[in-house]
Amino acid sequence: MKLRLANKQDLPQLKTMYKDIVENMNKNKITIWDDVYPSIFFESDILNKQLYVLEDDSVIVSAFCLCDDNIDSIQWKELAAKALYIQRLGVNVLYMQKGIGSKTLDEAKEIARKLNYNYLRLLVVDFNYPAINLYLKNGFVKKEGVHSEIIDEEIILYEHGYEIEL
Repeated sequence: MKLRLANKQDLPQLKTMYKDIVENMNKNKITIWDDVYPSIFFESDILNKQLYVLEDDSVIVSAFCLCDDNIDSIQWKELAAKALYIQRLGVNVLYMQKGIGSKTLDEAKEIARKLNYNYLRLLVVDFNYPAINLYLKNGFVKKEGVHSEIIDEEIILYEHGYEIEL
């Protein structure tokens, strides 16, 4: 398997992969992504050199974005520390339950280390138990605080922060 920055030629495969991920999440009553998010951000993520793909024989098996946003509604261990945030992590449904999520997180940690970041952080919706379990299994620690993501008047997602010191 090979990790690399995504490029515009990956967009059709990424959009199909995330469409399948959304369908699988909806089937499992994890209704946090849709046909707009996260795909709407892929082009700008690629342009900003923040979207990474892990591929196996030209098949994208996972993807994620790394950015240096700062979420201050969470009580991070060291708020001012140099931290990267992982966003939009998705695993191809054909590769689920094969350790790809853990492999992807290992790759993200390695990138953050090479770029001299002290922490890798993320937000996860409070009822996304498969993702929460993945992060805990890979050494991430849940922090105090909640980030409220207001989607519209009827939908508010409550996200918890997780971090790992590198």
